[in-house]
Amino acid sequence: MEFEVNQLADLENVVTAMLVFAKQSKIFAFYGSMGAGKTTLIKQFCRRMRVTDEVNSPTFSIVNEYVTTENESIFHFDFYRIHKPEEAYDIGYENYFYGGNLCLIEWPEKIEQLLPDNYVKVSIVTDAMSECRKITIEIINH
Repeated sequence: MEFEVNQLADLENVVTAMLVFAKQSKIFAFYGSMGAGKTTLIKQFCRRMRVTDEVNSPTFSIVNEYVTTENESIFHFDFYRIHKPEEAYDIGYENYFYGGNLCLIEWPEKIEQLLPDNYVKVSIVTDAMSECRKITIEIINH
């Protein structure tokens, strides 16, 4: 599924699609260059999921936990600062990825071999000339 996003309001359609994909997998891997809008999309998704906490990229802490109004936990990861996949073991990634809660992962390419066999891949590509973003959502099954 592909979307063209020219302004923040356009993310509503993307978020609606993500909710449908969340019925198939709780793991979302967000691919995109620095500044592509991964965190912005995650913020919009969490807002729709009724997260009560402030949503920020966990750049230094690696993982943030957010709680929804239904008292469900959502985990937000940022693996940008890790140097090797083994560092994900230190935070107990297995408990998160296989615990049944929604997991939103920025920079998944750093830990790709640790991702579950079934996950939702969200790719964001920015057109430098127009600031337009192409967002593609697909289910990955290995």
